Amino acid sequence: MHYIISIVGLLLVLFLAWLASNNKKKIKYRPIIVMIVIQLVLGLLLLKTGIGEFLIKGFADSFAKLLEYANEGTNFVFGGMANEGAHTFFLYVLMPIVFMSAIIGILQHYKILPFMIKYIGFVLSKINGMGKLESYNAVAAAIVGQNEVFISVKNQIGFLPKHRLYTLCASAMSTVSMSIVGSYMTMLEPKYVVAALILNLFGGFIVASIINPYEVQAEEDIIEVQEGEKQTFFEMLGEYIMDGFKVAIIVGVMLVGFVGLIALINGVFDGIFGITFQGFLGYVFAPIAFVMGVPWHEAVNAGSIMATKLVANEFVAMLDFVKIQDSFSERTAAIVSVFLISFANFGSIGTIVGAVKGLNEKQGNVVARFGLKLLYGASLVSVLSAIIIGIVF
Repeated sequence: MHYIISIVGLLLVLFLAWLASNNKKKIKYRPIIVMIVIQLVLGLLLLKTGIGEFLIKGFADSFAKLLEYANEGTNFVFGGMANEGAHTFFLYVLMPIVFMSAIIGILQHYKILPFMIKYIGFVLSKINGMGKLESYNAVAAAIVGQNEVFISVKNQIGFLPKHRLYTLCASAMSTVSMSIVGSYMTMLEPKYVVAALILNLFGGFIVASIINPYEVQAEEDIIEVQEGEKQTFFEMLGEYIMDGFKVAIIVGVMLVGFVGLIALINGVFDGIFGITFQGFLGYVFAPIAFVMGVPWHEAVNAGSIMATKLVANEFVAMLDFVKIQDSFSERTAAIVSVFLISFANFGSIGTIVGAVKGLNEKQGNVVARFGLKLLYGASLVSVLSAIIIGIVF
């Protein structure tokens, strides 16, 4: 029965994307069908085969080892601040972002990441029927981050038409940065984090192909990657370490504000209506959780976590999810976990607008005008990835 519900949910996501399409006549259905099949195959490969388990275990073990190294630095600086055996969120979830940022900087400096991004993007462009720039941007966003990806193509930002700019921004919102993947793995099952990274990549192309279909002419299909001024190794390393620290601080401050505000709103709702705000949102989002494949008796709690991610951010939602995940079935935990792995929330609209505006004022204003549609599409990507997991689980 759950297969039927998940398939209905899949069709519903595609229909909702179709309703918001800029040009329904230009939608190319063949690449969309191919990418959905690829998602299903990759989902089965990652979660249901020995090869997938081996690959995910290798990926997860590598990140676990990197987190151990990151904790060496954290313990050296902050070792006396946490009680023995205590797990402080800021120290052991957020501070590793600094170390991971340094690793990404080294891989960037020695041209390893640009090489990977360029050729993976080239292969993807043959599958998704989109331009090389769009494919490059999607892969780059998943590796270097939501803001940094726009810097790498800043020479082209000012010349992009609205429809291509939408696709670039949608990719940035639909994925997550590799620098914080390790932090997610401290709260969620690593295999679901890895699966979400891959599924969201294709899901972003699928939804964007429906909501925002267009043809890219051959003479326009070019990539001009801005490398920035030449830096010495230690100049680069210091810059990436500071960038990672800024991200950790920003996430931490956002959590202080969001968690406190949600607690306040929960208290007000509970006092007036006898139900918390998150409990109320759980009922609102329960039907969405149900069509994703979550059993109805778990849908309200799952919907509450989903809503928290949308109105706050994925970290706030993960913190709430960790508290109640033992009450979920394994299948529901997998579906919700995959849904949480993206930047699709209201705050990301401001983040992306700010990143583009910092490079080109006019284009930043364009992005601001389609901000809600951007969030709509990115949320559909999260739902689609979660449905795929529900089908193959």
